[in-house]
Amino acid sequence: MSPKYIFITGGVISSLGKGLTSAAIAMLLESRGLHVSLLKLDPYLNVDPGTMNPFQHGEVYVTDDGAETDLDLGHYYRYSNALLSRSSNATSGQIYDTVIKRERRGDYLGKTVQVIPHVTDEIKQRILASGKQEPNTDVAIIEIGGTVGDIESLPFMEAIRQFRHERPKDCINIHLTYVPYVKAAGEVKTKPTQHSVQVLREIGIIPDVILCRCEHSLSEEIKDKISLFCSVPKEAVIDEVDVEFSIYEVPVSLNHQGLDVKICHMLSLPPAKADLSKWEEMLHKMRHPKEKVVIGIVGKYLQHKDAYKSVFEALQHGAIANQVEIEIRSFESDKILHGDDVSKIIEGCDGYLVPGGFGERGWIGKIMTAKYCRENKIPYFGLCLGMQVLCVEFARHVLGLKDANSTEIDPNTPHPVISLLSEQKGVEIMGGTMRLGAFNCLIKSGTKAEKAYKKQVVSERHRHRFEFNNLFKEQCEAAGLILSGTLENGLLPEIAEIKDHPWMVGVQYHPEFKSKPTDPHPLFRDFIAAVIERKKTYL
Repeated sequence: MSPKYIFITGGVISSLGKGLTSAAIAMLLESRGLHVSLLKLDPYLNVDPGTMNPFQHGEVYVTDDGAETDLDLGHYYRYSNALLSRSSNATSGQIYDTVIKRERRGDYLGKTVQVIPHVTDEIKQRILASGKQEPNTDVAIIEIGGTVGDIESLPFMEAIRQFRHERPKDCINIHLTYVPYVKAAGEVKTKPTQHSVQVLREIGIIPDVILCRCEHSLSEEIKDKISLFCSVPKEAVIDEVDVEFSIYEVPVSLNHQGLDVKICHMLSLPPAKADLSKWEEMLHKMRHPKEKVVIGIVGKYLQHKDAYKSVFEALQHGAIANQVEIEIRSFESDKILHGDDVSKIIEGCDGYLVPGGFGERGWIGKIMTAKYCRENKIPYFGLCLGMQVLCVEFARHVLGLKDANSTEIDPNTPHPVISLLSEQKGVEIMGGTMRLGAFNCLIKSGTKAEKAYKKQVVSERHRHRFEFNNLFKEQCEAAGLILSGTLENGLLPEIAEIKDHPWMVGVQYHPEFKSKPTDPHPLFRDFIAAVIERKKTYL
């Protein structure tokens, strides 16, 4: 049986939260026993976001099969159980690249290659492929990036129009718009929504549901007005109010307004009752914390919170697991000074996390953070580059190798504790050439890693080029660095721990990509638990 399709578009302004809304709808449909797939269509010409500046684009989310994707796939993962893969994200760059390669091979038999039908046909194939990732998919949710009216998104809109025309009974469009409150006038304004829907209708797409992002719930009068001018039934005009407490409240709010019931009715899906008990239990824990902890994140892209989106969320999940409130303080690593001054700059936190990153900027600040945590027995969690920081700091200040470094930072270091993967030497094309995707890790018995995972083989996602250099393994282990996890072949170290420390752990992979609010990642859970324990002891 062919799946049903939900197309989610956005209007008026960007950053309305289409990804979050798509994820929330997926979660609601799954709570009714349905199987869901998700696809993000991005209008930019980059093949993927792998080479894009984090300040501009935000986090690069990595799937098990090694695809570098949009950060909205992180929302999809945290809210739903949908399979995410290369088929879950498509960009204009990918679409045009595929079409041009086919033209060069002669697949189009000499025809003039055009946006319609060749580009739109390829987009439709991506939509179909997303719904076939699993054989039992009931609903495929397709989010279109950008804002209605953007020139770069027009091919995607035309593809959706065609797709709906070909399957009129199997598709609906949910349009997310913005209804601003003008403080000076003391009024809520519907005109932006009217114009947004007008642009959508000019393209040939008539919305079935209008979701209204707003600061406060809309009155019946406002909903009547939107319904009249946008030709949408009043019961299909739903407000999506800014949440005060947590973004995890969004699915519950939409459920209370009956959005999932309307979707099931429109698509003739089974009218099973939604079971949100596990989700509501998680929210209850968030609302009733037993105490508060303060975590410092020392990184180089902290001016743009989306650059570490999954890290922030995974820390919140660890706090939920321990039923504590978490306050996150951000420290720009390139502003941390050398020597004793580091304690004055980053003091006041119960634990510290150093996330991933690339390049030399901020490297010394991260090294000094690791030294501060090691010497003062403060819980430390290093992710990817943060693990490499832990190892280099240990080599410098415990082994006495003052010039120890990563060859990413200093290619001529006499002590390359972290070095380039052998298969990466000579690589000139940057995009998609790192160690990407899920790899198995073997965990050593009696370690903090084993205590957290409670198993000895785990699968985690990677995105990096540099690794721990095994030439320093014996020397480091003799001095108290425990290499507690290795790549499945038993050679490359994946996890490092400091022996005589309450909790100082670094991992070469990105555990934040596999954490959910209802199923926190074990390392984030144990990191927060160690922070709580240290706080009790310290007090």
